[in-house]
Amino acid sequence: MQGLRITIEVLIGSIILGYLMAFIAGFCRLSKNPIIKYLTIFYVEVFRGTSLIVQLFWLYYALPILFGIDLGSDYMAGVLAIALNYGAYMSEIVRGSILSVAKGQTEAATALNMSSFQRMRLVIFPQAVRMMLPEFGNYLIQMLKATSLVSLIGMNDILYYGDILRSSNLSQAPTVYFLVLIFYFIMALPLIWLTKKMEAASKKGVAS
Repeated sequence: MQGLRITIEVLIGSIILGYLMAFIAGFCRLSKNPIIKYLTIFYVEVFRGTSLIVQLFWLYYALPILFGIDLGSDYMAGVLAIALNYGAYMSEIVRGSILSVAKGQTEAATALNMSSFQRMRLVIFPQAVRMMLPEFGNYLIQMLKATSLVSLIGMNDILYYGDILRSSNLSQAPTVYFLVLIFYFIMALPLIWLTKKMEAASKKGVAS
């Protein structure tokens, strides 16, 4: 229970920053500016193509040593690593959902003399969001599981205290890790419920 607060704080921070990064990177991938587009592609491919643990260690250990960049706290390093990693994955969901909206919708909005911003805000984006919801829900659960990695940089989360209990009595290791598993499962239950609600919302008004 002592580590529950840290786990929840890291999860909330990762969700907020992760979804923000997903939308920013998703829209940048669709930009007509080649510099913005290819810088975003570089970010997405690097963070999708490397391990989250390595990214976490880079942000926490390597950046201060190599470049003198101090993120200020282990919390910021943990949240930033999870958010940048999952933001890269979710940006592809944003980009793909926007491109999946029927071209006829754009043509109809153009015929109504809407600007490109109005077309995106009023016609394309609302439809794309509905397609994003199911996958976004799944990534909520993925980010919860990823929060366990912050114990590797000394954050006092659930797994950190589990390791302390296990190290003090090795014979109790199976019991300790079973309880840790139960903790994460209980925390995942509301996210699973929310995911199902998001899936149901995405299907409203859509022909089966």
